[in-house]
Amino acid sequence: MASSLRPQRLLPRLSATSRPTSGARSSFLDQKSPGACILCHFRPQSTARGLRINHPQQQRRFASTSPSPATNNNSTIPNTPDITNHYTIFPKTLPAGPPPKSPFDISVGDLRREFLQLQNIIHPDKYPQGPTKQRAEALSARINEAYRTLSDPLSRAQYLLLEMHGIDVTAEDGATHHALDPETLMEVMEVQETIEEVGAEPGAESTIAELKKQNEERVVECLQKLANAFNTGDVESARKECVRLRFWYNIAQGLKEWEPGTTEIRLVH
Repeated sequence: MASSLRPQRLLPRLSATSRPTSGARSSFLDQKSPGACILCHFRPQSTARGLRINHPQQQRRFASTSPSPATNNNSTIPNTPDITNHYTIFPKTLPAGPPPKSPFDISVGDLRREFLQLQNIIHPDKYPQGPTKQRAEALSARINEAYRTLSDPLSRAQYLLLEMHGIDVTAEDGATHHALDPETLMEVMEVQETIEEVGAEPGAESTIAELKKQNEERVVECLQKLANAFNTGDVESARKECVRLRFWYNIAQGLKEWEPGTTEIRLVH
């Protein structure tokens, strides 16, 4: 009787989120606005100021009789990437394309280096106001989105399922079409009940630390199964593991935000 009531006790705690765009990051990942340039966060402040100071000089060079390609409003942007999909944007890091042609796991370090190289070419600060700058801004935002999506396993999996297989596990009706399997649901319930039982006790911190460790192990195991599913072309298994990973991410976020005295964590699905 108690086990049959557990899913009913969990359902009110799971709140639906608005439907994100394809490849958007889920749960606790710290995201920036899709239009914001990640490259700017890697630059020292002195460099950013230097770019602003140089803008008037760029305008004066544009007015000269021999404008350089970078300052001509009618110029094209050199070496623009193929934006067919997120994988084609990074041909050096992902030359074979999406799985199963290439492994699901990727080198985030290599991806970051290629991303910075691309942004160094495309960055809108290199162009004056006009059509070329607008095109550079659009390309920069597109590259940002692709980098953020591919650099995180969950968002990468969600992107592959949606763009390559037409499966949206983040849809508003996802709880109906992509329900969590009973075994994982019970594990989620156990975490919730443990926090309810010990959350207000003096030694709760050690229990929460153990729950975090256990959840990290679940994430690792789930990622291994997810990668194997994509690598072998098993789309249905990849879908199931992606749904499970979304919950483990949310458990991790809930445990991260837990404070002494709290007897409940909120899960967003």
